[in-house]
Amino acid sequence: MENPQELRRIKDWPEAERPREKLLANGPESLSEAELLAIVLRTGDASSKQSALDHARLLLSRFGSLRKLASATIAEICEIKGIGNVKAAQIKAVFEIARRFGQNAFRKGSPYTSSDIVYEHFRERLVDLAKEKFLILMLDSKNRLLREMEISVGSLTASIVHPREVFAPVLRESAASIILVHNHPSGDPKPSREDIEITGRLRKAGELLGIRVLDHIIIGTEGYTSFADQGFMDASSSSM
Repeated sequence: MENPQELRRIKDWPEAERPREKLLANGPESLSEAELLAIVLRTGDASSKQSALDHARLLLSRFGSLRKLASATIAEICEIKGIGNVKAAQIKAVFEIARRFGQNAFRKGSPYTSSDIVYEHFRERLVDLAKEKFLILMLDSKNRLLREMEISVGSLTASIVHPREVFAPVLRESAASIILVHNHPSGDPKPSREDIEITGRLRKAGELLGIRVLDHIIIGTEGYTSFADQGFMDASSSSM
């Protein structure tokens, strides 16, 4: 039997149960993920007698988590009955704002101080990708970010991540050092044999060119691995 409250509009609920009023009274941390998403959706669907909270619960049930919902396409989101292009756009906009906010900590001119600032910068962009993406961060002589560049997409191999492809743009930018960054779609950030070999190869090429490879940071759903933090940069060609 259907719950009568589920058939009413949220604005008809007791004030203490409305997501927006709960947020204003108790703060956003007091709301569930579904309630927060309902505030973004704003309204439900009168024809199906579903509230914004109903839609939020359906979305979370369909995709399993906010992170997976963030990775869904507009078309996939619109498969939920009552969710059209407008609501799907609202959802995608919120996640894009969150993604860009996460990147603001490390932008052009920002000093590189630790591996975690790189992880926070790239986490939302890379963590849920189905393919490996390899990027470099170019730094000046004072370890300030000059530019970031995508080098390849796909499983890392020596032919894809070739020193020529990596260092050609670095030389054009007159960068003093670089940081290597890529993701593991498996979620496990532990370096593979290929990761280790490529890091060693790029370090040696950098030494010949007078460009330091400061770190290689691997990002996964389980966190990240920094070659430098783990002490691997001095032996990146050997077993770990």
